Amino acid sequence: MNSELNIDQNSLVAAWQESLPTVLKPGDHAEVNADLANPHALRIHINSAGRQEYSFDFECRYVDSREVEVNLIDVERDGVVIDERNENIQGMTGDYIRHIHECAQALQQLTNP
Repeated sequence: MNSELNIDQNSLVAAWQESLPTVLKPGDHAEVNADLANPHALRIHINSAGRQEYSFDFECRYVDSREVEVNLIDVERDGVVIDERNENIQGMTGDYIRHIHECAQALQQLTNP
C-alpha cells in the first residue's frame, strides 16, 4: 500500500514550478498552481511553443505519494476553447501528460521520502 501524500501544497507547487520546465520542450511555458478545491491536486497551464498559440489546462491529482492522475481540462487557441479530439491536439496532449508524469517521478524524493 502506498502512503498518503505528506507535503504541503505550497511546497509542492514550488517544486513543480521549478521542475516541470526542465522536462518540457524548449519554448513551452508552464504555470503550476494549487488546486484550491483539493489539497492533493495541482492545476497546470502549458502554453505550447510555436505560432499556433495553443494552451493546455490539466488537473494533476496525487493518488498517493508516488502516483499522479492527470486529466485534460481544456485546450485553447488564441484564447478560444477548441475541440481536443483533433489528431494533432491529441498528440500534443499525450506528450504533455507524459511530461507531467516524468516531473512527478522526478519529484518523488519530496513526495515519497
